[in-house]
Amino acid sequence: MADHRAEIAIIGGGIIGLATAMELLIRQPGLKLVVLEKESEIARHQTGHNSGVIHSGIYYAPGSLKAKTCVAGKERLLRFCDEHDIPYDLCGKVIVATRKEELPRLHNLHERGQANGVPGLELIGPERLRELEPYCVGIQALYCSTTGIVDYVQVAQAYAREVTDRGGAILTNHEVTAIQERCGLYELQTPSGTVEAEYVVSCAGLYSDRVAKMTGGPEDPKIVPFRGDYYVLRSEKKDMVRGMIYPVPDPRFPFLGVHFTRRMDGEVWLGPNAVLAFAREGYGKLQIKPGDLLETLTYRGFGKLAFKFWRMGFDEMYRDFSKAAFLSALREYMPQLRMEDMEPGPSGVRAQALNFHGELVDDFVVNHKGRTLHVRNAPSPAATSSLAIADILANTVQKAFALA
Repeated sequence: MADHRAEIAIIGGGIIGLATAMELLIRQPGLKLVVLEKESEIARHQTGHNSGVIHSGIYYAPGSLKAKTCVAGKERLLRFCDEHDIPYDLCGKVIVATRKEELPRLHNLHERGQANGVPGLELIGPERLRELEPYCVGIQALYCSTTGIVDYVQVAQAYAREVTDRGGAILTNHEVTAIQERCGLYELQTPSGTVEAEYVVSCAGLYSDRVAKMTGGPEDPKIVPFRGDYYVLRSEKKDMVRGMIYPVPDPRFPFLGVHFTRRMDGEVWLGPNAVLAFAREGYGKLQIKPGDLLETLTYRGFGKLAFKFWRMGFDEMYRDFSKAAFLSALREYMPQLRMEDMEPGPSGVRAQALNFHGELVDDFVVNHKGRTLHVRNAPSPAATSSLAIADILANTVQKAFALA
C-alpha cells in the first residue's frame, strides 16, 4: 500500500522541479501534486551551487530553447522577485576581448544578443571599459547593463512556499530508487516509502538519465558531471570588481571560461574552471565514486569527446590543481590581480548531457513517453529561465497527459 498518492509526482526539488510544480498548481488549483527530493532540504545541488547570475540571453543561438526561455524567463524572474521581496542587483556585465583574434567572436555575441532581443547591449572601447571596471583591461568589450545577480536558493524557497501554499506536498528524504507501472499507476520506490502517481515529471538534474532509464527511456543523452571550482577575492580586494567580468568564450564549448562574479552577499567569485568530476556529487577535487566514474569512462560518447579535446581537458585539469595557472588565466584581463588576493572558494557540479557522438548537448532536452516527462538537459541558464521552462513543461504536461 502506498504511503502517498498523487495525480502528478515531480522528481527533483531543484529550481526547475519547484517552478514546474508551482506553475501546474497555479493553472489547476486542487491538483494533487507531490515533489520528491532525495536530500533533507531543497536546492542542495545545482540550484544551490551556481554563481547566482541572472543571465540576459547573449550567448545562445537565436531560436533555440535557451535563447527563448532565457530572455522571457529573466523578465518573469525579476517580477517574481519584486512580488516576493527577494533582493537582486542588475549590476551589469562586460565580456572582454584582450586579443584581436577574439574580436569576431565578440561581435558575433553582440549580433546574437540583438537577435535574441537582449536590451542594454553596447560595444565599448578601453576607456569606457575602465570607467565601468577600473582594474580590467581589454581592446574591446561587450557591455550588458541588464545582467544581474540573485540568490537562487532564496528563489527556490519562494517557489516551494508557493507550492505548499497551493496545496502541493514537498517530500524530502525521498530518493526515487525504482519506478514500476501497475494498474494504470506509477509506483515510485523511495527509502521513506512508496508514492503512487498517475503521471511522473522528472527534473532530476545530475540523475536525470538514470531516472529516465527507470521508465524505459533511452540511454542517450548521458549525464557527465563537470565540476567547477572557484576562488574568492579577499574581502579587502572586493572593490576591484563592480559587477561581472567575463572573457570571450570558445564557441565549441558550453562553458564560459573563468570570470569574476559579484555575489549578493558582497563576495566576488573567481572561476569556475570545468573539469570532469569523479562523482555525480563530486564537489571535492579528490572525491571519487567508482560506480559514477566507471559509468562515465565506459560511455562511448565520453571516449569520443576525450579523444577530440584531450588537450583542453588536460589544461583545465592542470589549472584546477595549479593556483598559478588559474591566476594566469584571470590576469589576462585583470593584470593587477595577485596570488595573495585569491582564497579557496566553493565548487559546483554541472549536469552536462553528452550524446554517443561525443557532442556536448547545448540546448535543453525534454523527452515525453507515455505518462512520463523527463527533463534530460537543463544546465545554465536554467535558473534564470526557470519560470519560462516551467511554462513549457506545464503546457506539455497538460497536452500530453490530457489534463484539463
